[in-house]
Amino acid sequence: MLAALLTLLFGTAYGQKSTMAADEKAIQNTVDAMLKSWHTHNYNDIATWATPDADWVNVVGMWWKGREEVRLAHQVFHDMFFKTTPLTQQSLTIRFVTPEVAIGHLLWHIGAYYPPDGIDHGTNKRPEGDDLATLVFVKKDGKWLLTAAQNVSINAQAAASNPVTMSRK
Repeated sequence: MLAALLTLLFGTAYGQKSTMAADEKAIQNTVDAMLKSWHTHNYNDIATWATPDADWVNVVGMWWKGREEVRLAHQVFHDMFFKTTPLTQQSLTIRFVTPEVAIGHLLWHIGAYYPPDGIDHGTNKRPEGDDLATLVFVKKDGKWLLTAAQNVSINAQAAASNPVTMSRK
């Protein structure tokens, strides 16, 4: 009896870890699809990685509501000033809120660009740097999709004064 109970408990824990690892991989695949849209500068595939009601708050506070607004805004900006801007994932951490909801923190490095039109006007260059995106994923019909996002530019000077980081030293 005890052996059966232990087998059940350890088997369940192993199964949960196995499922969690598979879900983490699936979420990374969703992020990969999102980054593929960036690298190809084509957001026509957004339905494969975002929910219909997805929303996005960009680095300067524009709030796009619904998958079509998210697609349109990204596509317009890629056609204008992100068309040659590289973006590289540095890390992704995932925390499961429930078995069907996860929060990801995606750290990426973005190359320099010239908003709003992609032309260097002498004062409009955004330098390359690191951004941190908070991404909310939901599991729908067995597939992990992005449902909300917000990204911010990391200010290295301010980050050096982070009291949490300083207290770890």
